[in-house]
Amino acid sequence: MIKAFDHVVMTCANLDASVDFYTRVLGMRVETFGEPPKPQRKALRFGDQKFNLHQAGDKNVTDIYAKAPTPGSLDLCLLAAVPLDDVIAKLKAEGVPIEVGPCKRTGARWPIRSVYVRDPDNNLIEIAEQWQQAEST
Repeated sequence: MIKAFDHVVMTCANLDASVDFYTRVLGMRVETFGEPPKPQRKALRFGDQKFNLHQAGDKNVTDIYAKAPTPGSLDLCLLAAVPLDDVIAKLKAEGVPIEVGPCKRTGARWPIRSVYVRDPDNNLIEIAEQWQQAEST
C-alpha cells in the first residue's frame, strides 16, 4: 500500500541554525513555500525528498502538527550521494564531530557503511553508503 515517503517534518529549536547545518554541511537546498494567509515555510530538499521545518513553539504555520513535536527527537538514516570517505572528509572540514563510525549496519535495501553525527537540535543523523563486501578470489 505504501511506496515511499514524500517528506518528514523536523521541529527545530533554531530554524536558521538547522538551515545552515543542512545546507552548508550536508549540501541540501533550502526552499520557501506556502500560500497566504499562512506564513511562508522553509524546507530542505535533497533528491526527491524534503524535510519541512517547523520552528518549535510556532503554531501558526499549518493546521495540523505532531502530538508532541520536540527538537532533537529524530533518528534518521540518509544515503550519501558521494562515497562515505568524502562525507567524512567534509564533516571533518566543517568541524562536525563523528559520534560513531564508520561502521557496518543493516539498511532497508542492502548492507550499509555509516557514520553518525548530531545536527544543531541533537537529532541523530546517520549518513550511509551501500556496503560492498569484498568477494573472495
